[in-house]
Amino acid sequence: MSSHRFDARDAQDFADLVQAHPLAWISSRGPDGPHATPLPLLVEYGADGRPVAIEGHFARANPQVAALRQDPEALVLWLGAQGYVSPSWMQDRTQAPSWNYASAQCRVRVAFVDDQALHQHLDLLSRQHEGARPCAWASAEMGPRLHELARRVVGFRAEVLELRQRYKLGQDERDDVYADILTGLRTGGAGELQDWMCRFNPGRGPAATTIDPHAAADPGDEP
Repeated sequence: MSSHRFDARDAQDFADLVQAHPLAWISSRGPDGPHATPLPLLVEYGADGRPVAIEGHFARANPQVAALRQDPEALVLWLGAQGYVSPSWMQDRTQAPSWNYASAQCRVRVAFVDDQALHQHLDLLSRQHEGARPCAWASAEMGPRLHELARRVVGFRAEVLELRQRYKLGQDERDDVYADILTGLRTGGAGELQDWMCRFNPGRGPAATTIDPHAAADPGDEP
């Protein structure tokens, strides 16, 4: 099976994935072994819509900070909409279990920033997540406490060296199997994964067949 069918369609796919799932793992290796930390991140994009830099902040006491000062290369990993695909949804009972998902990773080079850049990052991060909430909070409301807490973290800006993406969302399924998956997801309330499947399968109808777990089926392609 060729992998290109699971590639991104355009730059917006990555942007929408990380906007919906801003908490990512940043993984690196130091003298004492591997490190990984989940962090809320901000992505900076170039004129072509591709990511050029990633901003975030570590707790200053995190040992990964010292490791990255020695070796600044790291891997940032996002897992977007995802879910188990059950053969119990299928009329074709020869189908095997599978897992559908949207994912992305960036190989980056981390550089730590000064206090001014850190404060700008923390303000932008809070504004992005507060957005248009009723009674939205602003970091300035913390007063002097903001500076006290900021001393406990260290900010970074990571240059994006490489972007890889994989969107396994039913592109390789027969139409009848694809339709049954959508029905199963809709019944189970997995609306986000269903939406991403429809996004990557334009022109394939969302209407699915009725699932009859006792119906006989002909052997079909494996997912």
